[in-house]
Amino acid sequence: MSLPPETVERLFTRADGRFLLARWGRPLAPVVFGVEPETVAVLKGAFEAVCALTGHQMTETDPELGANLMVFFCRDWRELLDVPNLDRLVDGLAPLVERLEAAEANQYRVFRFDEAGAIRACFAFVRVDAHIEAVPAETLALNQAVQAMLLWSDAAFRDASPLAVANGVAVLRPDVAAVMHAAYDPVLPAVSHDPAHAHRVAARTGGVQ
Repeated sequence: MSLPPETVERLFTRADGRFLLARWGRPLAPVVFGVEPETVAVLKGAFEAVCALTGHQMTETDPELGANLMVFFCRDWRELLDVPNLDRLVDGLAPLVERLEAAEANQYRVFRFDEAGAIRACFAFVRVDAHIEAVPAETLALNQAVQAMLLWSDAAFRDASPLAVANGVAVLRPDVAAVMHAAYDPVLPAVSHDPAHAHRVAARTGGVQ
């Protein structure tokens, strides 16, 4: 059964009332910093899974950036200030670190866009606090992959995770999976600021159960 357009619209309507849905305009070239090789493999497996769901592609190297999806794990936000050249990739890194510290946040994502408005890069930051440490690596990886694949609203998953638990294993919620699959329909534009776009996405959500 297709999702109602209002459900899709809520997922991409930001707190200030603006609608914006953007997907990747190029293959993902992910790289992960700050964790053991086993966890890197789990994360890359999660990215492969969401690419399989959406029909999007992965690649070893982005011709412009080398890696265009970077995931950084740290114990303290200030560790980001010591990452070589990160301040050149993320504008306003120092003030961002201060805001994350003040908010006691444990994750944050920065997106960059191409001239058409499609996603060209994503920098995901995860501070390993007690809550993150208690989350299984597979769950954490799938959550990061889902939230990096589309420019969701800043309030989309504030009250409910995009994941659910089935037989003790974290899985993607069927409604979220349906939206992701539909949003990557090649017939649809890679970016839209028009709330009417939610109707076009919703009409395609019946393809994933």
